Amino acid sequence: MRSEQELKADVYRDLEQKATRSQHDPLQQLVLACRMLAARGHWDNGLAGQITARGEEPGTFRTLRFGIGADEATPSSFILTDDDLRPLDGRSMPNPATRFHLWVYRHHPGVNCIVHTHPPAVGALAMIGQPLAVACMDATPFYDNCAYLADWPGLPITNDEGRIISGALGDKKALLLAHHGLLTAGATVAEAAVLAIWMEQAAAMQLRAAAAGTIRPVPGELARESRDFLLRPEITDMTFQYFARQVLRADPGLFQGA
Repeated sequence: MRSEQELKADVYRDLEQKATRSQHDPLQQLVLACRMLAARGHWDNGLAGQITARGEEPGTFRTLRFGIGADEATPSSFILTDDDLRPLDGRSMPNPATRFHLWVYRHHPGVNCIVHTHPPAVGALAMIGQPLAVACMDATPFYDNCAYLADWPGLPITNDEGRIISGALGDKKALLLAHHGLLTAGATVAEAAVLAIWMEQAAAMQLRAAAAGTIRPVPGELARESRDFLLRPEITDMTFQYFARQVLRADPGLFQGA
């Protein structure tokens, strides 16, 4: 009988050798991320929230044109800006609240995509001042990986909010902003989008559990091992592909002619 270490080694080797990676280009991945997040209630409050990613050229960033909802995003909905949020086409308007993303990118070179939304369960935790609890396996990606900003710095359209939010994120991949919402910062579009979906799901479970009884955190050593496994690029990418297939089943012509 193989040992526990041998079984784990087999799993990690299979992930490295057999996992398939997304065949969609970076712009298509942004569109898919918008659609999958919208389908899960992340943009039900209208235009609040943003998704951005680094562009191909240094100092450039992709984001939705202001006024376009995530549920209607297409490749042509995205614009390129410079590192001061000025549109490179000279006419399109990005969401002005996207400015704080630029601060995160400046101070976190490993971040290539940012999702910021106001989904209901995370919003409820933000309203009552509760950090995200890691009390089930599905929440373990956020073990020692989700910062908490206890004081809302106000409307995020100036540089002050960017400095505060970027500093609060620290070395984590997620941030719960009191009175506000969530931010996930990924090395890839897939990671940022999947983390945002998982974070809202974890918040919803936390609210239901708190209503039923006492929340019991996952022991640290187990939570850390689970986090490191679930955040492997192969896992987040395959999860993204699953959500992407749901999007494309709902809109098979999304990229036709794009």
